[in-house]
Amino acid sequence: MTGIRGWRFWAKAGSAAMFLAVALGAFGAHGLKDVLSQTMREVYETAVRYQVYHALALFAVAWLAHVNPSSRAVCAAGWCFVLGIVLFSGSLYALSVTGYKILGIITPIGGLLFLSGWACLFFAKL
Repeated sequence: MTGIRGWRFWAKAGSAAMFLAVALGAFGAHGLKDVLSQTMREVYETAVRYQVYHALALFAVAWLAHVNPSSRAVCAAGWCFVLGIVLFSGSLYALSVTGYKILGIITPIGGLLFLSGWACLFFAKL
């Protein structure tokens, strides 16, 4: 299958997410080290770490989509991981840089998306 459910799409999504994780991690380590408090650095590092985990998960989704291109559960897992990265890591990046604690209410939604993605893979017929 091609398009947004195809394995190539998920491999590209994983590559883009990993590229951004490395770039944002380097920026945090070098550009923000004297700007953020220790607590906010830890929040930022958590965002990077979970982005890396789930960028790697997108490569697993790409492989599984190649093995079983008709699996809707695998595709759903990929979208859960992408949206989870945006909401979980994105909210933590924004929280750490701006200090707006209200952004923290978005983070658990991203976490639920991560969990949903893993559940989709668990129940996928492979």
